[in-house]
Amino acid sequence: MPQSRRPRRPARTLTLAALAATTLLAAGCAKAGTAGSTTDGGDAAKAPVRIGLVYSRTGPLAAYGKQYLEGFRAGLDYATHGTGKVDGHPVEVAEQDDAGDPAKAVSEAKGLIGKGYRILAGSTASGVALQLAPIAAQNKVLFISGPAAADQVTGINKYTFRSGRQSYQDIRTAASFVGDAKGRKVTVLAQDSAFGQANVAAVKAVLGGEGASVGSVLAPPSATDLTPFAKQARAARPDLLFVAWAGDTAPALWHSLDQQGVFGSTKVVTGLDLAASYPLFGAAGEKISFLNHYFADAAGTPVEKAMDAALQKAGAKADLFTPDGFTAAQMAVHAVEAAKGSTADTDALVKALEGWSFDGVKGRLTVRAEDHALLQPMFQVKLTGSGAAARPSVARVLGPDEVAPPVAKTAG
Repeated sequence: MPQSRRPRRPARTLTLAALAATTLLAAGCAKAGTAGSTTDGGDAAKAPVRIGLVYSRTGPLAAYGKQYLEGFRAGLDYATHGTGKVDGHPVEVAEQDDAGDPAKAVSEAKGLIGKGYRILAGSTASGVALQLAPIAAQNKVLFISGPAAADQVTGINKYTFRSGRQSYQDIRTAASFVGDAKGRKVTVLAQDSAFGQANVAAVKAVLGGEGASVGSVLAPPSATDLTPFAKQARAARPDLLFVAWAGDTAPALWHSLDQQGVFGSTKVVTGLDLAASYPLFGAAGEKISFLNHYFADAAGTPVEKAMDAALQKAGAKADLFTPDGFTAAQMAVHAVEAAKGSTADTDALVKALEGWSFDGVKGRLTVRAEDHALLQPMFQVKLTGSGAAARPSVARVLGPDEVAPPVAKTAG
């Protein structure tokens, strides 16, 4: 969604391991073959590993961006064993706010690349990720997209990866509620955005491919009166209404659907959003079938426990997209470790991630070598109680193979 242009702010830099004065000296005194490191009395001063985060600190997806950032910080601490260093190189993270605006994101990314950053991560919004991926390819830098769910990010080029789920995995989870889709009528209610359109395409690919008739009701992302769209959804009389919605207008949407009696007239499947949204469903929450990427304590893994401990220390709590930031940090650190602390050879970073399987917050994760899809478990979830008492619980875990997207042809 276009945002008003604001004066550009300088990047906020999070320095996880403070650089000694000798590090600054090293840049000017490196000997041939040492690539930014030098020795003085046997002590090595190593050049920092610089990672740029371009994410939504403000804008309509700011809540998601906050979760991502908190997860990234926790993941970086976990992956570096609390040292803030990779192979002795201190990690520096520069944060840039894209406010959900692709044009602003591109400008911020180019600025970071111009300053020598060879690893970029973030992308809360799908529209942002789809604009940053080509920039990564053009400049041959590693790009690890975050919560952005658009399927087109997978396989878009060899330099782009993702640390979250994609729309196909959402839809495959939703399809698990339906059973035999043949002859069923499905309507997708979504925003007319990259995220919403990706969900429509995914529903058509999955349920349409299994014989369902798929239609859609799309609302402008700027719409605040959502009653007309709730009426359209009910008038379609679907066997299944799949709702794909993100951002601050979600409460208004659920209120409109409830007012129009949609929950009593059709089966409604949607993704369980961030924890703050649980009370907004009211009594209708127990009537909805939820697919889920993640909620706090959903997985019960050792890595999840480690993440929770780090978050608690920082005064934060896990939520929907916290694992996306945590996983991005794991991926970045692994790639740099494989390159012995250097980010100079992007192809080496890419090679290190392709086919990598590792223990993540949600369980065992695999970066598929062919197209960089992140194979991961997904959840069917029940919401019980209403208002402040609403609580999610896992009804079923779908394994990575059950929700794996088809292999995408990588553009190069």
